[in-house]
Amino acid sequence: MTITTEALREFIKDNFLFGREPDFSDDDSFLDMGLIDSTGVLELVGHLEREYRIKIEDDDLVPENLDSIDRIVQFVVSKQAAAWC
Repeated sequence: MTITTEALREFIKDNFLFGREPDFSDDDSFLDMGLIDSTGVLELVGHLEREYRIKIEDDDLVPENLDSIDRIVQFVVSKQAAAWC
């Protein structure tokens, strides 16, 4: 399955904003907004692994990969591309 910003926004809306509409841009930092805590990161990782059939290693758990919608989309696309090689 291909990840989209819309699908990711919907997941964040349902799981972290409890149905409220997201009021941030795709490149805003989740950490700076206080949107996702350490438990939320684990929930996000589980979702990404299940939904997009990727394996996220401990070394991947850095803000450069998971701190905004844009970063997550780029990360998932690169993980999926690497799996095809």
